[in-house]
Amino acid sequence: MKPQTGLDPFDMQFDADDEFAPQPDEAWRAAPALSPRASSDPFADFPPAHDLDIREPTSREPRREAPHPVADPRQELRDFDGGDPLADDLHQPAPPPRYEPINNPVHDLIADAEAAFGETTLPRITIHVFCTTPETADLAERAAADRRMERAVVVVRMGGLAQACEIYQNQPTPSLVMVESGDPAPQLIAQLDRLAEVCDPGTKVVVVGAANDIALYRELMRRGVSEYMVPPLSPLQMVRTVTSLYADPSAPFVGRQIAFCGAKGGAGASTIAHNVAHSITERLQTGAVLVDLDLAFGTAGLDFNQDPLQGVADALNQPDRLDQVLMDRMMARCTERLSLFAAPATLDQDYDISAEAYEEVTQKIRSAAPFVVLDLPHVWNAWTRKILLSSDDLVIVATPDLASLRNAKNMVDLVRRARPNDAPPRLVLNQVGVPGRPEIPVKDFGEALGLTPSLSLPWDPKLFGQAANNGQMLSEVGPKARATEGLDYLAQQIARREPPPTQKASLFSGLFKRK
Repeated sequence: MKPQTGLDPFDMQFDADDEFAPQPDEAWRAAPALSPRASSDPFADFPPAHDLDIREPTSREPRREAPHPVADPRQELRDFDGGDPLADDLHQPAPPPRYEPINNPVHDLIADAEAAFGETTLPRITIHVFCTTPETADLAERAAADRRMERAVVVVRMGGLAQACEIYQNQPTPSLVMVESGDPAPQLIAQLDRLAEVCDPGTKVVVVGAANDIALYRELMRRGVSEYMVPPLSPLQMVRTVTSLYADPSAPFVGRQIAFCGAKGGAGASTIAHNVAHSITERLQTGAVLVDLDLAFGTAGLDFNQDPLQGVADALNQPDRLDQVLMDRMMARCTERLSLFAAPATLDQDYDISAEAYEEVTQKIRSAAPFVVLDLPHVWNAWTRKILLSSDDLVIVATPDLASLRNAKNMVDLVRRARPNDAPPRLVLNQVGVPGRPEIPVKDFGEALGLTPSLSLPWDPKLFGQAANNGQMLSEVGPKARATEGLDYLAQQIARREPPPTQKASLFSGLFKRK
């Protein structure tokens, strides 16, 4: 591959023989011709949007090593004893290259945008990873344990790109092959050509290389490589790279799922969940669905003064029939942007519902709004565990006492083990400062869990009691109260959004109002 120099920026690279020649079915057999869109769209060569530390084609540059500290020349003269001061340096091996993370504001923006919405899981596929370094192999193993890849079968092997070419001589290739190579560009492309000869149609290939080179990146994309990554990498970057390759453009929209659970009964998780959902819709002005999963004793209907004829129990009893039309009929409209899936809150029947039904229903509800707030009951079974570990955000509500500390510790440890690549759960301390009650200090509570509490709500029985009895939210009863401001702040942190700016009234606006 010869580097191209002196390119004409107005050259569309249009060749009739290439443009209208029949393309083979296998993208790996030959490099596809450049389309006219590549010259008119400045972002045509960009890789899929995900959180990677490689630079985009318009901003790629060779990686620069950190400069070595310069020694004091006076100290060198004092240490000089008549020999060659460079003799020792000539016999010492060159230090290995250091890979420093690249701060790219474009990638930070993309990561924040992806984090603001829900993330889908990978379909049932097989992934083979061929590594050349133990660090990459460990990275792949940690990525395979991520919750988003629970349906995929991941096999990690050593040997890199050369080993992949040898193995697939006698066996079929899986859905996705991820290969690592530290060879220069000519050898890398030659080995990829060998791999193309044994790859089955439909197999996707991701290359992990060492050269951060725009010319190499474009050549790999022309040859049908799905993605090219360079270190430093993280497990979450690898997961997002794989999931982006199998994203279905025709799939329904997936909202962000936030689960609220109490460390013990009476901690106030339901009240906080309802007020956060209301703040997301009314203060941040975005759509949300509140789902009350406490089927027997749910209070969402009371808090919003709603008594719908149908609710989440009807959806759970027949999850296969739930579609968008039936979902709209079952949900109660609390405000213009907030919908409620209320619980029946009756003891007329036993709610023996499988974990698969809960998973199917919650997954379908996520297509109804950008944010889905789940109010979980204080029980522990298969479906609550599944929802806790599969939610995009988890909020644990506790009171400053020993029982809450023990239960919250168990929940945090479980989540950290099961979701090593996700952010830790958020901790909210409620009912802080009850007169006459001994309490664990907020700082000690957080240190015991290894978390900094996201919010500490003071004891305010008058405000909370009045809102509950009236079927109103805290912002409607006391918009200037400390608890209301704290819940608005928590909603902003969860939604990763700022409230829209308020329009200032003109000095003359009151003169033209109709009386």
